[in-house]
Amino acid sequence: PDAKTTELIKKIAELWRELPDSEKKIYEDAYRADWQVYKEEVNRIQEQLTPSQMVSLEKEIMQKRLKKKALIKKRELTMLGKPKRPRSAYNIFIAERFQEAKDGPSQVKLKTINENWKNLSSSQKQVYIQLAEDDKVRYYNEMKSWEEQ
Repeated sequence: PDAKTTELIKKIAELWRELPDSEKKIYEDAYRADWQVYKEEVNRIQEQLTPSQMVSLEKEIMQKRLKKKALIKKRELTMLGKPKRPRSAYNIFIAERFQEAKDGPSQVKLKTINENWKNLSSSQKQVYIQLAEDDKVRYYNEMKSWEEQ
């Protein structure tokens, strides 16, 4: 019960490798039968769809694939050490004040901090705007060296 998922998967994989081919065949046959039932069900559902529903379904599937590819690309770039994007003045203000805010739900904290941001004078916001500009310079320099690598 206390084992991690990765440990369980390794144990199951080990048991599968040790299983004799005759016993593996039972599971493989059951898989093929289930797969055939699944394919027939998918075909049945697709036959009932109108052309416009098919087009919208294909668009939805394409959007999911593109979203997944973008996420994978972002992960790969992060793993390669791509610098984080620069923060805006508002983001810096929120990060600074979020820890200071009283305990309570995050949404309430954010709402309060947002109101505080709106009520800041231009001169008070200028401090955060300057910090954001500095962060842009940091990002530009880090990106330059990262791209050279």
